[in-house]
Amino acid sequence: MVELTSVDIALSHILKHTRETGDEMVSISRSLGRVLAKDIYASEDLPPFPNSSMDGYAVRAADIAQASPNNPIKLKVVMDIPAGHAPERPIKSGEAARIMTGAPMPEGADAVVPVEDTDSDWQKQILTPLPEQVTIYRAVDAGAYVRQIGENVKKGDFVLPKGRKLKPQDIGMLASLGIAKVPVKRQPKVAIISTGDELVDVDEPLSAGKIRNSNSYALAGMVTEAGGEAIVLPKATDTLDAVRKVFQQAIAIKPDIVLSSAGVSVGAADLIRTVIDELGKVDMWRVNLRPGKPLAYGQVGGHMFFGLPGNPVSAMVTFDVFVRPTLLKIQGREDNAVYAIAYTEEAITSDGRRSYLRVKLRRDEQGKLWATTTGTQSSGALMSMVLADGLLIVPEDVKYVAEGSPLQVRLLRMV
Repeated sequence: MVELTSVDIALSHILKHTRETGDEMVSISRSLGRVLAKDIYASEDLPPFPNSSMDGYAVRAADIAQASPNNPIKLKVVMDIPAGHAPERPIKSGEAARIMTGAPMPEGADAVVPVEDTDSDWQKQILTPLPEQVTIYRAVDAGAYVRQIGENVKKGDFVLPKGRKLKPQDIGMLASLGIAKVPVKRQPKVAIISTGDELVDVDEPLSAGKIRNSNSYALAGMVTEAGGEAIVLPKATDTLDAVRKVFQQAIAIKPDIVLSSAGVSVGAADLIRTVIDELGKVDMWRVNLRPGKPLAYGQVGGHMFFGLPGNPVSAMVTFDVFVRPTLLKIQGREDNAVYAIAYTEEAITSDGRRSYLRVKLRRDEQGKLWATTTGTQSSGALMSMVLADGLLIVPEDVKYVAEGSPLQVRLLRMV
């Protein structure tokens, strides 16, 4: 009997032999979701000049220190400062400048009075001439409603770390700093192979004994979620020539990972192991987990190879446990899996393998998580993954878990 490799030893072995991809420069418009290859530091102050955070009037705070509704103060209005335009001259004592949000502060002014604290009709101002004077109804401190130089970031400040998956707000910051080309990790390419006479594609009619090829689509989605580029190859029938041909096609792509589903168990029609022995080698076969015991790992044509089980849930679970962290490491990213402790709402039996049960989660009034299985835990029941909030982990060598027991759960969505 073949000895099963423990999950932890298997994953450690895989990650030990995983190398990062190279770097590339991409347009900022194509950088969303990509992984930064270098630390980013501010090359300039943001904002680069003091500017108004409100529509209103730029003033000297000392001039209106006594202003109130009962003691309004009038100032001479000497200029307009629209956003994007430089002030025409400094502000002197007793003067004010009408100023738009984002417009640069004039020399001499140290505060802004919002328009609602004046006698101006701001809704019509853009259509009306510059008033000769403005009445101020409240005092403001020096610095009020002024964005100072470097208030956002100062030149030389650390902004974004290497290994960060870029979000829209990150891209906005890069644009603010004038970074049009972004240094990112090359996306790992994953060639996805499905084999089996029983498979038909999603747009083909079913006939007796046939099932639709869901694995290619689910795995492609998981590759994309993990930051990789999924390349789905045509399915192969259960002949040695067909399987060999599709693997040769995968090798020709020069992927970072060749990923197959089905064909790595011990059945007479499981041909992938034969082809891998021809074109590469298998380092590891059969892992001590459920679902997903028939998992192969090695290399084919010099490229990393994962042979996942054919059952849809087994394929997705083994991808999450082994392939996802591998893809993250290739990109220089930390594993972002989130774990918590959940208490079982039912007794659970297992076969002694580390088991990943699909569960619904609820949080009680004290904040404790409670887990209930989604129903059948068949490795072919993809609906159990659709319904799952998490994967409840029953450790190795545990065959019975009493109701109310605490177990680790891998969160698939936040609860």
